[in-house]
Amino acid sequence: MIHPGTGMFSIGEFSKLTRLTVKTLRFYHEEGLLVPAFVDPDSGYRYYGPGQIDEARAISYLRELEFSISDIRELLQNSADEDFLKILERQHTAIKDRIRRLGKAARSLEQFISQEREARTMAQTTDDVHEKTLDPVLVAGIRMRGRYCDCGSAFGKIGRSFGRFLCGKPLLLHYDDEYHETDADFEACMPIRQEKRVDGVSVHELPGGRCVALVHHGPYDQLSRSYARIFQHIHERKYRVVMPTREVYLKGPGMIFKGNPKKYVTEIQVLIEPSADAATS
Repeated sequence: MIHPGTGMFSIGEFSKLTRLTVKTLRFYHEEGLLVPAFVDPDSGYRYYGPGQIDEARAISYLRELEFSISDIRELLQNSADEDFLKILERQHTAIKDRIRRLGKAARSLEQFISQEREARTMAQTTDDVHEKTLDPVLVAGIRMRGRYCDCGSAFGKIGRSFGRFLCGKPLLLHYDDEYHETDADFEACMPIRQEKRVDGVSVHELPGGRCVALVHHGPYDQLSRSYARIFQHIHERKYRVVMPTREVYLKGPGMIFKGNPKKYVTEIQVLIEPSADAATS
């Protein structure tokens, strides 16, 4: 047997010093996590050096913290020439950063759960889906591309320009048949009594027709629930959607005060016509 040299500990001695079982030490060796300083080529006996005691204790501690073998191995391999205490200090900083991120995620999740509960409660007060006929209406409109929240400036311009000619609730026309976050195609409109020329504002007649409608109570960011109910109604009856869809703001934010979004009232109107399939069925 080749002698391992002075200062080396047998695996049994090293087990007592580190409070790790021989089975665990063998496992760490097989995994490349804690390789003995010397292995007798004849007997296969494992020997460990004094400098490996702190490393073994640190590995044991990391395992108690539920670090995976692969995570610890990567940590050791990336810092082979670095003092292990510094490795642990850096890992401590990383864990604190992760705790902050998880705390933020937990708070966000708590808020989402609260909003979801609230949305489900408010959905019970939303009116039923119904069909009705819309009359043509003269509107002043500004067609835009951008975010939906940008419509406020257009409504403001129409309101200031037409004043006493206004005769109805503001509405938004949606020309896209899919969601766009930053380049949506929409038109802010307000019903008017008679035509008036204003630069940048289009005066035109909004056609009437049969529509599926629903009055939504609550914030705008919860409108998708009501849209889902409308389109379910449309699909069940095999209607074809006539663009653009409309949102009529029966009660919403004012020009100065935003009000309480929970008290907003919006009527969604989707013009329809029978599809070819429905006509032949």
